[in-house]
Amino acid sequence: MVTKRRTHEETVVPPPHMDESWWESVLAEDEAKSIARPVKNSRYSSSPDQSENDHEDLSDLSMLDWQKATELYDQDQVIELIVSGCNRGGLLVHGDGLQGFVPVSHLVETPCTDADIEKWLLRYIDQSLTLKVIECDQERGRVVFSERAAQSQPGSRKRLLKNLQPGHCVVGTVTNVTDFGVFVDLGGVEGLIHVSEISWGRVHHPNDVLQLGQQVEVYVIHVDQDRARVALSLKRMHPNPWETAQERYTPGQITVATVTSIVPFGAFARLEEGLDGLIHVSEFSSAGEPVDMNCMLHEGQTVDVRILHVDASRQRLGLSLKLTGDY
Repeated sequence: MVTKRRTHEETVVPPPHMDESWWESVLAEDEAKSIARPVKNSRYSSSPDQSENDHEDLSDLSMLDWQKATELYDQDQVIELIVSGCNRGGLLVHGDGLQGFVPVSHLVETPCTDADIEKWLLRYIDQSLTLKVIECDQERGRVVFSERAAQSQPGSRKRLLKNLQPGHCVVGTVTNVTDFGVFVDLGGVEGLIHVSEISWGRVHHPNDVLQLGQQVEVYVIHVDQDRARVALSLKRMHPNPWETAQERYTPGQITVATVTSIVPFGAFARLEEGLDGLIHVSEFSSAGEPVDMNCMLHEGQTVDVRILHVDASRQRLGLSLKLTGDY
């Protein structure tokens, strides 16, 4: 991990308050996948497709040694466990009084496509994995392991969390891309770039900006050492273009923009990185008559637009697309 202090602190907006509602998205996708699909298990099932109760059988943590799990987590130690089952979300592991879940994003190797996940994960059944506990919550009956975190030295998580400070810039590797954001491995600790922190502009989906395995430099917003949670930002690595938008763009000005998406109420077009405006459906015709936007525009198209209004405080930009003769 590389750490450095920002040189343009004046461009950084104050960090948001990281309450529990903000953090509820963490690992949500993995949990949803594990509940939605039945577990395939060579140890407890007579058939790979048998029983809606497979997940319950493998998720019974009543006999789990919580003291040991907590010690492993607190000391950031590695342990060898056996894979006893799998689903699209990841692997179920057990051994030595422990049992829990390893999300796909926390495996060292990952499949090329979603279609390969189940077949690919079945290869792990009965194999031994070297893991670290990355979440231990007895109240929720939840133990999460990571093979990726086990690649770092014991105790590295605590050292890393202690050294990480809000305002630092760090380099990490994208380990998972979800609807709500992107997880980045910082060298033994994963941080989350929430979708709202990916770009100053509009983001259709995080995978339009970042891909699995990509190395990325990010800004540290918040560090919760007790829960090993790190909030990251990609957009704060760059000056906020909205701060000077009203100085550079004025109503009536004609400029070039790139269509980024077409929606029922109009189309979004990008004037520059982080600065997206809306061409409302009513602006597609000089006569004000209904038009089929998909026949007029497509994503990636370069168009001439007229600035209607700029509201930097609300990060809103109104655009008009008229016929050439109207200019």
